[in-house]
Amino acid sequence: MGKVKLATSWLDACAGCEMSLLDVDEFVIDLAQAVEFTRSPITDIKEFPEVDVGLITGAIGMNEQEEEAKELRAKCKILIVLGDCACFGGICAMRNAFPKEAVLRRAYIECESVKDGKIPSSPEIPVLLEKALPVNAVVKVDCFVPGCPPRAKDIKYALSELLQGRIPVLPSDMMRFD
Repeated sequence: MGKVKLATSWLDACAGCEMSLLDVDEFVIDLAQAVEFTRSPITDIKEFPEVDVGLITGAIGMNEQEEEAKELRAKCKILIVLGDCACFGGICAMRNAFPKEAVLRRAYIECESVKDGKIPSSPEIPVLLEKALPVNAVVKVDCFVPGCPPRAKDIKYALSELLQGRIPVLPSDMMRFD
């Protein structure tokens, strides 16, 4: 059997999930032998090719991220979301208590570090969505690996299951906080 083709997408989030992915320690060597990394934050590939597995970290907070999630879902057989932002909206969804305009005004005009601020407007800047969304609010998700960040052992379990040809179903002890 050939290598499993994997594409990843890092949406609206910090780098915690990616750091947890690296925390699988020596398993990353096994992973590198079994997986062909295509588009990811560590490659220079711009388009999503057809892949076996898509992995998304982060919530969907902007129109470009929504399109990216849809594109990856269309190009992968199995979609995994990693981390609380991707699974539930996480910290990114804290802004959902406020109207989008208030969030933009606070960030670009009222923030203490801003002088003569203005809300940026350009066709090159992605449009902020009304609410930050978990990935499954936009596309079908096959496997959820929660945590902020997810534990390395949970990521390793999910990836091991995939490499054995199974869609991961995390046991209940992996679906709770320590």
